[in-house]
Amino acid sequence: MKKIEILVHSPEETKSVARRLAEHLERGMVIALEGDLGAGKTTFTKGLAEGLGITQTVNSPTFTIIKQYDGRLPLYHMDVYRLEDEWEDLGFDEYFAGDGVTVVEWAHLIAGQLPEERLTVFLFHRGGDERLLHFEPSGERYEQLCKEIFPS
Repeated sequence: MKKIEILVHSPEETKSVARRLAEHLERGMVIALEGDLGAGKTTFTKGLAEGLGITQTVNSPTFTIIKQYDGRLPLYHMDVYRLEDEWEDLGFDEYFAGDGVTVVEWAHLIAGQLPEERLTVFLFHRGGDERLLHFEPSGERYEQLCKEIFPS
């Protein structure tokens, strides 16, 4: 499947794309988020949370590493930016195979622990509030997900 790119013009548009994605998410799905500081990873996660019916305030778990929010499915929100050792045993597998959806900001930092099948979303600054969202599905489940959400 080809990679999907969407240009958004505001944080609200970023959240809107994420909300649409969240409507199709199922338990055990993993979304890896990549992008520079301020690219919109947490904004994207807020949109996912809204789409999952989560009413709690979502913010970056930078200092706690993992936060859980409850909605239609639990959302496990990880920010691994400050991890010192990729192989630190924090029980990531339990989240990846759990009953919820796992979102990992700075996912490349724990690449060896991520499941092979996942959806990776790259967020690129394009100037001002514009961002280019680049979706890369890995595995049949995620390719099908992208076909449902972004029909060509």
